[in-house]
Amino acid sequence: MVFTSKLFFSLCKGPDEFWRKRKVFQMVAHLKRRRRNCYSSAIKGFHRSLKFATRGRKLKRTQLKELWNQRLDAACSQHNIDPLVLREGLTRSDILLDRKTLVTLAIWEPRSFQSIATIACARAKADGLRRIKDLAFPTAVLARGLYK
Repeated sequence: MVFTSKLFFSLCKGPDEFWRKRKVFQMVAHLKRRRRNCYSSAIKGFHRSLKFATRGRKLKRTQLKELWNQRLDAACSQHNIDPLVLREGLTRSDILLDRKTLVTLAIWEPRSFQSIATIACARAKADGLRRIKDLAFPTAVLARGLYK
C-alpha cells in the first residue's frame, strides 16, 4: 500500500484490525440482532459467553463428581461394602483407581468390580478397619501383597 502522506498512513489501520474483528464476529455469529453485527456489542457478548463457559465447566466438574459418587455408592451397596472401606482397602493394597475408573468398572465390568471389592474388603479385614460389615472373606480372588 502506498501512502502519499503521513496523515493517510495514520488513518489506515491496516489488515490486522480486519482479521481481529473478523475473528470476534466469527465467535459471536450464533448471537442475535446487534450482538452479531456491531463490534462493540459483539465484544461484550463474546466476553459474556466466555464467562458463562468458564462457569459451565466448573459446574460440569461438580455434577460429574456427584454422579460418580452416587454410582459408586450404589455399586458398593450392591456388593455390601462401604465406599470408604473400598477406597481405603484399595489404597492399602496399592491399587490406585480414581472414582471415574471405579464407576466405569462397576457399570461395564461388574465381575472385575466385584473382585476389586473383595480385594479391598480382604485388605481392610486384614488391617482391622472398624467399618467392615458382615462380609465373607474372599476365597477365589488373591493378589500379590494382599496379606501382610
